[in-house]
Amino acid sequence: MSVAVLGGGAFGTALAVSLAQNGPVTLWARDAAVVDEIATHRTSAKLPGCALPDAITPTTDLAQAAEAGVLLLAVPMQALGDLLELVPVQLAGKALVACSKGIELRTLCGPAAVIARHAPDAVPAILTGPSFAADIGRGLPTALTLACADADTGEALQTRLSTPTLRLYRTTDTIGAELGGALKNVIAIACGTAIGLGLGDSARAALMTRGFAEMQRLAAHLGADPVTLTGLSGMGDLALTCHSELSRNFRHGAALGAGKPVDAAATVEGVATARALAKLARRDGLDLPICATVDAIAAGEIAPHDAMRALLTRPLKEE
Repeated sequence: MSVAVLGGGAFGTALAVSLAQNGPVTLWARDAAVVDEIATHRTSAKLPGCALPDAITPTTDLAQAAEAGVLLLAVPMQALGDLLELVPVQLAGKALVACSKGIELRTLCGPAAVIARHAPDAVPAILTGPSFAADIGRGLPTALTLACADADTGEALQTRLSTPTLRLYRTTDTIGAELGGALKNVIAIACGTAIGLGLGDSARAALMTRGFAEMQRLAAHLGADPVTLTGLSGMGDLALTCHSELSRNFRHGAALGAGKPVDAAATVEGVATARALAKLARRDGLDLPICATVDAIAAGEIAPHDAMRALLTRPLKEE
């Protein structure tokens, strides 16, 4: 199976670097300057400090890249549908592996449903879990979840996309896998806010634990297996993202909590996901207090200190 990565950002580039250990990989980027830098210098400003192997063929030609049998869709969640609309070739029969973490704000759908809507005859899959682009690009050991409802395709993808430094674990629970990747970003913003406010690590642990309960509650409501979230795509990703300054979602929350300017240029998936979850919770009558609080803080509707106090004064309950 030939492989192409669609998306020349940090994560897409890192995946291409890792997959190049197995053979040729096409890397599509919209920006011609990014492609030229890779082709000329075998480097990318999107992934500083990492040499890009000759096995990576960079291109701005989306039709050329999309001829591959396996397409890794490495774009932000809110741009996933737009990318699929742009692909000018027939996608029937191809494996489309979403590397996005989030919920589409317009439709309240996860990546698998977005793929199914735009490419109904393709086979959707999800690649998610605890990882930073810099670690993958440097060849540091990383384990991810590969979710595909079609077990045979999932097994074939697991074999094709695993590398000596990237270990994939397989599941057929696409909903659970994508929810774990989406919601952990929201909880990371909450944890960052608590740390930015100076509330300490005990508060962070409480937010992680109760946030994980919200993740499992939503997973069960949407038909996923809550046990899926105890794996890499849920608990593993939650642990990484809520504790590291490398996480854009954590840094965003920390800036909000400390009253500092946020990085307007950074893609912070948890902000849009929190807004989508707040809409979904209202629609379905779900109790997702941490997600709702993050949405209110990120939208500037409540001060971080007041938001945290509101969470602490909620009615007492059993765990």
